Amino acid sequence: MEIVILAVVIALVAIGAISGLVVSSRKKKQLPPQAPPTTPTITAPPAEPQVGEDAAPPRDEARRTIEEVDLPDASTAVEEPVALEDPVVAEPVAPEIEIPEPTAGRLVRLRARLARSQNTLGKGLLTLLSREHLDEDTWEEIEDTLLTADVGVAPTQELVERLRERVRVLGTRTPEELRGLLREELLNLLGTDMDRAVKTESAADVPGIVMVVGVNGTGKTTTTGKLARVLVADGRSVVLGAADTFRAAATDQLQTWGDRVGARTVRGPEGGDPASVAFDAVKEGIAEGADVVLIDTAGRLHTKAGLMDELGKVKRVVEKHGPLDEVLLVLDATTGQNGLVQARVFAEVVDITGIVLTKLDGTAKGGIVIAVQRELGVPVKLIGLGEGADDLAPFEPEAFVDALIGD
Repeated sequence: MEIVILAVVIALVAIGAISGLVVSSRKKKQLPPQAPPTTPTITAPPAEPQVGEDAAPPRDEARRTIEEVDLPDASTAVEEPVALEDPVVAEPVAPEIEIPEPTAGRLVRLRARLARSQNTLGKGLLTLLSREHLDEDTWEEIEDTLLTADVGVAPTQELVERLRERVRVLGTRTPEELRGLLREELLNLLGTDMDRAVKTESAADVPGIVMVVGVNGTGKTTTTGKLARVLVADGRSVVLGAADTFRAAATDQLQTWGDRVGARTVRGPEGGDPASVAFDAVKEGIAEGADVVLIDTAGRLHTKAGLMDELGKVKRVVEKHGPLDEVLLVLDATTGQNGLVQARVFAEVVDITGIVLTKLDGTAKGGIVIAVQRELGVPVKLIGLGEGADDLAPFEPEAFVDALIGD
């Protein structure tokens, strides 16, 4: 037993000795030396320049005298001045003067265009008249066709009565005979003996004075410009008066039309007195020895009294130079019977001497020509058949009726 105890004690002593040797050997191993901490370098801000007593003493530096400095040769030091060319100023380009189409036979040349949009009336009437039995229902259909074409009630009744009588007496039935009969009656309604010439020659020693009136939107200003082209094509000199001063666009538009054919446009300030512009236009026309003065007027229908006063004043002021030779009323043919209301108002304001029907190539119905003549008792003198510059034509009843009923 004692031997066992002794052995255990010896073993514990041996283990302790070995442990001490291991610990001491680890302590003897030194760590690698650490670098000493570095102090950051602080850069001082640049010193501000000092003056007076605070200024730093000058540093001794090598300096060159003026003799040591190389100067440029006097012969090459001064360069010859470069001559600058005068700037080229672009001269204003004058608008190119157009040569309008001659007016002779213009409606005949435009007949095909007119026929395409208007011959529904003629074909409808010829179809009805060609029926084997012309009973009351057929004649009522003929009346409806004429009324739909804006011929008007009174002219329609007159035309139907004359057709019924002639068909009954003559017994006309063939298409050629019916076409001839219808042509004669339409020409009777239109009137072939009416004076349709636009009067542009004055009896006095002044230019012919033409005043153009109508509601804004009917093509009044455009018609005035196109009429200027018609007159220039006939060898007349024209002065335009832009008396529609309440629409700046109207004044600019009229001047553009005038510039195209070399006609001078007299204009005033926007919102100015229309009568003053009209007076100046006639005055300029007299001074230049022009053949015709065309005056475009305002067409506001806000108040009937205001329109009467304005147009009446223009008429009175213009007549201080000479009498008005022509007063043309411009109507939009597409408005049909509604355009007759406008016609009545203007007929009360000024003495209408002629009618211009515009937009007759669109949805307009040819019968309005008959209706407006019957309403006002004045002839249709010009018709507008399109948007082209030369689509204003003198009205020729024969050519118009032939376009209505076809060949």
